[in-house]
This record gives sequence, C-alpha cells and structure tokens, in this order.
Amino acid sequence: MVVVLVLLTVMLLGGMALARMTEVGTLAAGNAAFRETSLQASEVGVNTAFAAVQALVDENTSAGNWYYATTQAQDANGVPTVDFDLAPELVVGAYRVRYVVDRVCTGAMPVTEPLRQCLVKQVPQIESATNKEKPDPPTARQFRITVRVMGPKDTQAWVQALITKG
Repeated sequence: MVVVLVLLTVMLLGGMALARMTEVGTLAAGNAAFRETSLQASEVGVNTAFAAVQALVDENTSAGNWYYATTQAQDANGVPTVDFDLAPELVVGAYRVRYVVDRVCTGAMPVTEPLRQCLVKQVPQIESATNKEKPDPPTARQFRITVRVMGPKDTQAWVQALITKG
C-alpha cells in the first residue's frame, strides 16, 4: 500500500511538471505571435511616414513632432532621443504605432552642400561613346524613419528604415 502511494505521488508530480512545461510553451508561442504582429503593424507606420516625406514641401525646416531636418541624437541602440509620445499616432488593431523621420544631414540649415552635409544616394551614369567627360550623377536625399509599436502584454517593437527621396 505504501509503495502504491509513493508511485501515485511520483506520477502526480510528473503530471504537474508536464502541465507546467506545456503552459510555458504556450506562453512563449503567444509572445512570439505578439512580437510578429507588432512588426507587421510597423509597416503601416513606415508606409505612412514615407508618404508624408514624399509630400514634404520644405526639407530644410522641421515639421511638427514627426520630421526633423537634421539627424537627431541617438541612444546606444541607434534610436533617436526624441519624445515619441508627441509623434503622430496610428492605431492598428490593438497596437499603437508612432513614427519619427529625420533627414540624414548634419550642420546648419538650409543645406548648402548636400554632398558633404547629408547622406545622399548617387545614381550611376552611363558614359556615352561620344562624350569624353562623365557628368556628376544626380543625388537623392536620404531620410531615416523610426517607428515605435506598443501593443498588448507590454509588447514593444522598434523598426527603422532608410528611404530615398529623389
């Protein structure tokens, strides 16, 4: 009788441990799903910021709490040290998306020498057989979009994208 009670106790403890391991696996899968959904919601922020930059009239002047004409100071993770709580907010399901855009330029505004002050993308030119001198390639300006996504269960995701405006 004592042996049976000991075996039942061991089996009960084993069953409880197995149930706990299953619960932890379910929680981990749920956390991974929240993280993936927050990354998908960040695409809405990147696309909205991209459209706002394309519609921007004066790149040399900061606009509202979302656009900065020069590169902002950043923390050790490369995130701009601006107040994201003041940035525009988009609601995507249960997630709150905020974005900030800074032009990748340093120095005084307006930009007088974009090739030296700013990060630019140069478009390569094809040299024609008749033209001996190769012209300077046109440049496109670079902007950094930083998106913060806050979601359920304290989910937080940060996404950055570098875009070009020609």
